[in-house]
Amino acid sequence: MKILVTGGAGFIGSNLVDAFVGEGHDVTIVDNFSTGSVDNLNPNAKFFRVDIRDTDINKVFDEGKFDVMAHLAAQMDVRHSVADPMFDASVNIVGTLNLLQNCIRTGVKKVVFSSTGGAVYGEQDYFPADEKHPTRPLSPYGIAKLAVEKYLFFYHAVYGLKYVVLRYANVYGPRQNPLGEAGVVAIFTNKLLNGEEPLVNGDGKQTRDYTYVGDVVQANVLALTHDATDIFNIGTGKETDVNELFGKIRTATGSPASEKHGPAKAGEQRRSVIDSARAKSVLRWAPKVNLDEGLRLTVEFFKKKKAGGGN
Repeated sequence: MKILVTGGAGFIGSNLVDAFVGEGHDVTIVDNFSTGSVDNLNPNAKFFRVDIRDTDINKVFDEGKFDVMAHLAAQMDVRHSVADPMFDASVNIVGTLNLLQNCIRTGVKKVVFSSTGGAVYGEQDYFPADEKHPTRPLSPYGIAKLAVEKYLFFYHAVYGLKYVVLRYANVYGPRQNPLGEAGVVAIFTNKLLNGEEPLVNGDGKQTRDYTYVGDVVQANVLALTHDATDIFNIGTGKETDVNELFGKIRTATGSPASEKHGPAKAGEQRRSVIDSARAKSVLRWAPKVNLDEGLRLTVEFFKKKKAGGGN
């Protein structure tokens, strides 16, 4: 199968490219390295350095003649989306429309779209949230992801473009960027391994559904051959608060750092956890890596990277 992976030099995207290449697919990556890294590129995939908003993307589609597009490229920082909604929309909405227009123009048959569970649902009415939960995004990032889901419905209804939407919980694991505002597991791990003391925002009792990147990759692989147009939550259904997470990472890194708290972040969601029962029954997907094992693998990756062992 000929697959285009947008954001394929990024955290989740590069792990997905490795899986697709490993299954024998013909993979092309587009990435502008805004958050991705050249170190993450799979040597057996074609690569184009291009922004998804640029007209240069047309040539990639013309040359590739893709069957499927796995769309992961995004402005993925919730706080940045609040600070600059127009930039967020230019990437996450307008950039995606540029890709979808090319999909229609060149005969792409299917899109697998990386959406978000927590940011799409907003403050939850019940826990965990299933796919029928009301969608009340509280950030431009969440609004943009939901808008793309609606655009996909339009492109399917009018042009017959198939799609599968995967609404991720909080994904963590090897290759996550430890230097941004997002990705608490990578941030804590990196700081603790460097002998620093990371700050826990507020009282640290805010919860998230931490899901290992390898499990998320497997959901994408299964979505590739799912014939129906569909939306699935991809998460563990288990809540972990930041204080507990900090303790687990501190243990995994062997750090003596104490737990220090800073001011709460304005507008931060209090609880987020999603129900993936539909993915289990329809896609035959279920998370296989529990949090302790996933953190062990993540810490091992960052230790190796710190020691100069590559990615």
